[in-house]
Amino acid sequence: MAANVTIGIIGTGWVGSSVAISTLHAGIAQDLLLHDARTAVAEGEAMDLAHGASFYPAATVRAADVDEMLGADAVVVAAGRGGRPNESRLDLINDNARVVRGLAERFRGYDGVVVIVTNPVDVLTFEFTRTSGMPAARVLGTGTMLDSARLRQMIGRTIGIDPQSVHAQVVGEHGDSEVVVWSGARAAGVPLSHWPAWTAETEARIATSVRTAAYEIIQRKGATNHAIGLVTAALLRALLRDEHRVLTVSRVQDGACGVRDVALSLPTVVGRSGATQVIAPEMNDTERAALDRSADVLRRAIAAVDR
Repeated sequence: MAANVTIGIIGTGWVGSSVAISTLHAGIAQDLLLHDARTAVAEGEAMDLAHGASFYPAATVRAADVDEMLGADAVVVAAGRGGRPNESRLDLINDNARVVRGLAERFRGYDGVVVIVTNPVDVLTFEFTRTSGMPAARVLGTGTMLDSARLRQMIGRTIGIDPQSVHAQVVGEHGDSEVVVWSGARAAGVPLSHWPAWTAETEARIATSVRTAAYEIIQRKGATNHAIGLVTAALLRALLRDEHRVLTVSRVQDGACGVRDVALSLPTVVGRSGATQVIAPEMNDTERAALDRSADVLRRAIAAVDR
């Protein structure tokens, strides 16, 4: 990692604030810049976080303009409104697309990495890439990283092992058309079908729980923020420490699994240059058809965005 790493976070609501504290605890950045359309809120968050400096690795935290972030190593976009109860991620399209396109215009020529967190993350990753003119590899959405984390947690709880010993992925849209790749799922290196009492009904129940998890949380507390904060910090660490980790991030695809001209999540090697190598996972025919449907859902969503 570079001697002095600067990370910018645009949007300091529920999600942006959780990204900030998770990033500080991870010790990724020496300088953390915060921006919000509500200037006083960004200033207040920066002050609050700075007062906790005794409890995380050395870093400075302060409010900053977007233009100053153009010199940062990575910028996280968490601006826009969150989902409401009974509202899908795709229902957010036009409100948040306007915000993201406005930001993307300012990032033309930026040579760092942009991480999109705002929903609908796949559509907005596509919009930011197209509007900014940045290479697809350097505009990443958190995509199905959170869905995959939820999947591993639920599998681990079901069979009684730590989620870190579970290897399973969700691909496609971060949303209702997401695809669980059950055919490649393993726990402790063993196919899930080999575990006692594992059934097709178990898979269906877990897949539904993963897909609806955000809605359940939003109905109870109004937003999801802590887990996505941890996910984003892990993604930033993989990027800025050049870890070459394989993560299910969203980016504009250029042929992997036959998918082009749409942003969605597939296993991808992530390092300092961004999401560089997309890996086509082994999928059965049912999963492959579901991925194609997910891509079609996103293409229709992109086409429906107000221009």
